[in-house]
Amino acid sequence: MYRPKQRNLSPGTLDGISTTTSAMLKSRAINALLWSAADGFLRQGLQFAVSIVLARMLGPSEFGTIALLAIFTGIGTVLLDGGFSAALIQRQDVDRVDESTVFWFNLCIGFVVALALWALGPAIAAFYGQPILVPLMGIMSLNVFLSGLGAIHATLLAKELNFRTLMKVGTAANIVSGGVAIWMAYRGFGVWALALQAILMTGVSTLLLWSLHRWRPLGAFSRASVRKLFGFGGYHFASSMMEIIYSRLYTLLIGRFYNVRELGLYNNADNTKQMPCGFFTSILMRVAFPMFSAAAHDKATLRRGVQVAARGMMLLNVPMMLGMAAVAKPLVLTLFGQNWLAMVPVLRVLCLVGVLWPLQVINLQVLMAQGHSRLMFRLEVIKKSIGLVLLVAGSFHGIMGIAWSQVLSSTVSFVINAHYSRRLLGYGAVDQTRDFLPIMGVALAMAGIVYELDVHLVLRPQVALVLLTCAGAIVFALLGWLLRLATVDEMIALFRSRFRMQQQATKDV
Repeated sequence: MYRPKQRNLSPGTLDGISTTTSAMLKSRAINALLWSAADGFLRQGLQFAVSIVLARMLGPSEFGTIALLAIFTGIGTVLLDGGFSAALIQRQDVDRVDESTVFWFNLCIGFVVALALWALGPAIAAFYGQPILVPLMGIMSLNVFLSGLGAIHATLLAKELNFRTLMKVGTAANIVSGGVAIWMAYRGFGVWALALQAILMTGVSTLLLWSLHRWRPLGAFSRASVRKLFGFGGYHFASSMMEIIYSRLYTLLIGRFYNVRELGLYNNADNTKQMPCGFFTSILMRVAFPMFSAAAHDKATLRRGVQVAARGMMLLNVPMMLGMAAVAKPLVLTLFGQNWLAMVPVLRVLCLVGVLWPLQVINLQVLMAQGHSRLMFRLEVIKKSIGLVLLVAGSFHGIMGIAWSQVLSSTVSFVINAHYSRRLLGYGAVDQTRDFLPIMGVALAMAGIVYELDVHLVLRPQVALVLLTCAGAIVFALLGWLLRLATVDEMIALFRSRFRMQQQATKDV
């Protein structure tokens, strides 16, 4: 079995890098990772649990109706941010005037965007042939404005790696919004339960961010701050705009040329795939960008951090994505019920998209952390142009064609992103693939075994899901142990090192 080259890694060191710098970065990264993981688990776990309950009370058509607006609200959110959040995190020389300028910018643009979305409501409803979208767009435009009120607080907490406070905010907002949405669905409000859930989530989050974070804006707006931050943030803004349009374009294609039920099926399959995939990558994005930015001046430290992050995330993500594809049928029946059974094939294909997603995130964070926002923008133009052609071509073959176009687009994006990681850090697509290929082989074997068990076992969906999940975990762990996956040893060494540092810190105190 191939063992990736370890490059002199030992439990207490990181490849000859300055011991003090490496230890500090590891300590901060792991602390932030743990709190971010807790935040992501509670936030996304609660949100997903609520969506399961709502999916059983409502149906694909209601979810498809609200999804029709996703591309428009997504564009509004990106316009609201303007790329300044990323700039505030990336730059280490920002002051209160810079932060206040971003706040007032968010507030003003949020008002303008909300007003524009509200005015576009009738045209959007006419385009889809859905009159109910007029009042729904009014509600969702208000949601965009509310998000601008708390955006700066969330950004500053992320820069400070204060994910503990973000966890409290996210948990409370999910409980309140989810509880009200479930009550409304039970009372027969249909799609309005989903709309109110979104606006309550944002409103409660904003209120708590202002309550739990002491930052308050100055009465100042600086054009110099805008120029300074927009130099980086402007390209990030353009990249984010292309990403949101591309990633949500399927809602427009399916909603316009097919029907809201099929859109609901596809959107729920995508959200289900995003639960584990998005959980890990959101943690990674929130921790990696500030940490990579702090180490941007030290290429050796940054390269090693990227390599460890890539190996660790793929060790978790690959078996989870392929395992979900293998148990898709009992998973859908258990969570959502018989009405959603048609989403199983779509979910299986989209899980393949999720396999490479952590590497996409890591490679882009490398560019952002080193200030290459212009290069990142050029890459997004190339990738999204290719992806758009694939998406439109796939749309002629229904929702399955769109799903397969995403698989091809994901592969192309990985190759392009990793090319510049090779140029900047000497860690490109070949090295990254070599590192995760053993994990992929073991995970494919595990998924094949689990799928065959699902085909031949005749059990209730709930029982089958539990047994197959346990079987998959055991098979993966056993095969990994027999084949001595090097990444497992590396992750164990890393956390042992962290444990020893904690013990030493306790003794010093």
